[in-house]
Amino acid sequence: MSGHSKWSTIKRKKGALDAKRGKIFTRIIKEINISIKEGGSSDPDANPRLRLAIANAKGANMPKDNISRAIKKAEDKGGENYEEVSYEGYGPAGIALFVEATTDNLKRTVSNVRAIFSKYGGSLGTNGSLEFIFDRKGVFTIPLDRLDGKDMDEVEMELIDGGAEEVEKEEDFITIYTSFEDFGNMQKKLEELGIEAESQELQRIPNSTQDISLEDGKRILNIIDKFEEDDDVNSIFHNMEMTEELMESIEG
Repeated sequence: MSGHSKWSTIKRKKGALDAKRGKIFTRIIKEINISIKEGGSSDPDANPRLRLAIANAKGANMPKDNISRAIKKAEDKGGENYEEVSYEGYGPAGIALFVEATTDNLKRTVSNVRAIFSKYGGSLGTNGSLEFIFDRKGVFTIPLDRLDGKDMDEVEMELIDGGAEEVEKEEDFITIYTSFEDFGNMQKKLEELGIEAESQELQRIPNSTQDISLEDGKRILNIIDKFEEDDDVNSIFHNMEMTEELMESIEG
């Protein structure tokens, strides 16, 4: 899982999270919409998925007014309807790419995803073809300054009690990994500890990573960038090994 953590660290250093803050907000607004439409309630106490969406909105420092507007808009039965879709395929050098999207126009999204795979040296596969490569894990990202001076060793013991399989410490934040089944338990544990995560979501973590050449690695990063530029795409997961050489090329 360290490869995924390294990738997150690099994106932070590049300022990608700040640069794409608008897209993060758009993604959260879509999630609020889906959670209300599917959950049938705009009351977070009665709708766990909406409660999670609001928690992520707060974690991303989304203004309260924006959250309220998104909820009111989702309550409108004549408003936009989104659906969640995923696409699986391979990029350059045979690297597996799992693309998750939220869309109000399925034809547009599949056309764009297929075009990116084709144009940048990849190929779109059939759904289910990558299931054996990735595991769904709960991933919680917490800036260290949100621990409010709590003892890290004590916090880690509490997190393990809440279902943490692994806790990775970086310069200014920690990343917690849980099993799919313990995702809700970790949410409750963080609430109990009074710790607000920057993000809490289910991600697809590769069972193993593939080491490729620096040149191929740059081609993979390029196709990932192209997917991330698409407004419908939420997340891209891969099984490429983030080597020190590749990370240095990004930082440079």
